[in-house]
Amino acid sequence: MTHNKRLLALALSGLVGIAQAGEKEELLKLRNTTTNLIKQLVKQGVITESAAEQMIKQAEADAETQVAVSKAAEASEMTVPADEVRVAYVPDFVKDEIRQQVRAELKEEVVGDVMAKAKNEQWGLPNALPEWTRRFKLSGDMRLRSQHEMMPSSNIENGLAQPFYFDAQAINDAGGQTAAGLNQFRNTTEGRQRFRERLRLAIDADIADGLKAGVRLATGNQRDPVSTNQTLGNTGTRYEFAIDRAYLQYDAFDEDKFKWLTLSGGRIKNPWYTGGGEFSGGSELVWDTDLSFEGFAATVRHRLAGSDGLFAKTDQRDSLFATVGAFPLQESSLSSDKWLFGGQTGMELGFDNQDNLKMAVAYYDYVNVEAKQNTPGRRTCDLNTPAITASRPEFMQGGNTLATICQEGTNGTSNGLDQMIGLASDYNIVNANISYEMANFAPHQLRLSADYAKNIGFDKEAVSRLLNGNVVEPKTNAWQFRADYGWRIVERPGHWNVFAAYKYVERDAVLDAFTDSDFHLGGTNVKGWFVGGNYGLMKNVWLTGRWLTADIITGPPFGIDVLQIDINTRF
Repeated sequence: MTHNKRLLALALSGLVGIAQAGEKEELLKLRNTTTNLIKQLVKQGVITESAAEQMIKQAEADAETQVAVSKAAEASEMTVPADEVRVAYVPDFVKDEIRQQVRAELKEEVVGDVMAKAKNEQWGLPNALPEWTRRFKLSGDMRLRSQHEMMPSSNIENGLAQPFYFDAQAINDAGGQTAAGLNQFRNTTEGRQRFRERLRLAIDADIADGLKAGVRLATGNQRDPVSTNQTLGNTGTRYEFAIDRAYLQYDAFDEDKFKWLTLSGGRIKNPWYTGGGEFSGGSELVWDTDLSFEGFAATVRHRLAGSDGLFAKTDQRDSLFATVGAFPLQESSLSSDKWLFGGQTGMELGFDNQDNLKMAVAYYDYVNVEAKQNTPGRRTCDLNTPAITASRPEFMQGGNTLATICQEGTNGTSNGLDQMIGLASDYNIVNANISYEMANFAPHQLRLSADYAKNIGFDKEAVSRLLNGNVVEPKTNAWQFRADYGWRIVERPGHWNVFAAYKYVERDAVLDAFTDSDFHLGGTNVKGWFVGGNYGLMKNVWLTGRWLTADIITGPPFGIDVLQIDINTRF
């Protein structure tokens, strides 16, 4: 018992000396040890709990008394001389706290100074570049394609023995059938495998509020307006890289940021609404998606009353739109120019369930595109007037009804072979398309679209006169149905979509120069279907596969099956 009391006295004396301890760590150790010792004495029954509490209170009171006495003693010391500096003892834990506080304040001050200087001197910030460079935007895409073209065994052997399918473009380019040789006939029997590449690089520049200039460079044959593909296998030469677009565009917005007006001029993108389709960006029944337009276009939009919702102010849905355009196709200083004039009106509706409906009706009027023949008795091309020669088309894919412009020979003496060929019909096309997107399969979408075109400019009697009295029945209808399912845009790994379509394009329904260049390898007078899909490999990189099968509508058997496998990327 006496021993335990001695331990208790030692503990209390340690508690009393708390105020005189020097280091924080030692104080904490001593306090914890003393407290734990008192608790053990209570637990063993040496002292009562109330006695322990009284001891602790007494020890704290004694500590306060000792601290007060110590302070009084220090104050009573002799006065410090003016030239003498005394530094009180500072415990280590206080020193550590002072160091940490100084470091923190210094770090904050240095960082603030550096950030202020970086901002003023524009270190690594967007503002580091001159103001004019921030008005430019660079974008582009690249596609690598493996294309396999297969000719069914049932195809007719086209050639001198059975001359059914002529290549009018090859005849015009060569300067006549004689010069074209076997190239005047379309290939109907030999399959072909090609590797192709497409590169497009675009630069947009903001000029003023709402006004921008755009330029796009692209690979491809400069004389082919509906393809930007470059066929590999020309190691000895360099690729052709041409200006595909060069334009000015002005967009006007109302106070709700709704774009109500678009004006564009130069070599511009297709201004017409062409329906849905992930792979191509729209139907290619009338216009191939690689086609750029030279001229001017204007689109006016009107937001329907009652449009509401979270994105109503900036959303282009629930609106009416109208587009007009004028495009010179072929300019000649000595004859009437060839033109395309067009107009389109439509509407877009968004529904509460996120479905979307868009439809449009258009009228396209081609001017001066039909052939002008040399007069009877002067059918040789050396006697042509400039207007007659200028009626020769610059580009044709095949399928439209053709007429002889003039023949080979001199001074009116012909050998009976064509030297220049042109279009027999005028083309005034009425086009209607509709697309409906269903969002109840989210995150996937189901899109159903349809496209219809009819050439109301076909004049049976006028065509007959150009064909020396031969009667050609009008074949002037074209239509397509298509379904797409999956992600609307494939831009991330694992995103996918699939599509399928059936297409029917009669001989003179549309101008063969501007229609789809992949279906039957381009042109009209074809029918068939295609299927395909896209799959995202990584961000902005995706794989595309398409199978297209097409046959001739009117004429001997001539079908073409095409398999395309693409690696696409955009940046």
